Amino acid sequence: MEQITTVILRFLLYLYQFSGGNFGFAIILFTLILRGILAPLSIPTMKTQKKMQELKPHLDKLKTLHGNDKAKLQQEQLRLYKEHNINPLAGCLPFILQFAALILLYQGLNSFLNTPQVNGVTINTMFFGIDLAKEDHTYILPILAGITQLILSVMILPGVESHDLIPDNAKSKKLKKENKKEENVQDMAESIQKQMVFMIPLMTAFAALKFPAGLAVYWVASTVFSIGQQWVVSGPGGLKMYWNKIGSKLFVRQNKERV
Repeated sequence: MEQITTVILRFLLYLYQFSGGNFGFAIILFTLILRGILAPLSIPTMKTQKKMQELKPHLDKLKTLHGNDKAKLQQEQLRLYKEHNINPLAGCLPFILQFAALILLYQGLNSFLNTPQVNGVTINTMFFGIDLAKEDHTYILPILAGITQLILSVMILPGVESHDLIPDNAKSKKLKKENKKEENVQDMAESIQKQMVFMIPLMTAFAALKFPAGLAVYWVASTVFSIGQQWVVSGPGGLKMYWNKIGSKLFVRQNKERV
């Protein structure tokens, strides 16, 4: 682990010198290079997520048909994934690598607290008045980290898709009971999803507030990269839906004020 940290420190030192002695720009360059390296892994993951979303109605039908037989359900799900060339576990590796890079960068930043020099070069950790080796008490970077994470969360979690497997106008008592269960499950899933859209950015902002500000720079740069990547691969996602909701509410309010 120490050897890897040393390699990262030397690479950061090279980027620091390349960027004219600006440690903040060095971290941003480090982030872009790292995400560029991971792009061949993360882009297929995003495409897989999109395919999984498109397969949601089929997966729901399988759960309805084989819900009481877990072995059969798993077998049919695997068959469906194979037909559409989907690996549900494919998305783990990029996130693990990014998390590992975050830990290594954290160790590297901590080393600057104890050793202000790397290979005889004095590192200036100031970035627009913020000491990247310490917590950001201006709250600028934590707020940016939270806002960018919120945008990404909304793009990835566009809202629960409603798949009405049991007709709402069912007359049978058994079907009516099943339909009620279906509605309750969808309501609960929608509630949890809405909470996560806002909880993840809040947790990100809180973490950015407690850790060295350099990590917040890394996280903001990485999230902005993810937003651009997500937009290219699958478009605005949930941003479009929420934007339309906000626009319709503003339109209704303006009409009420005119009346």
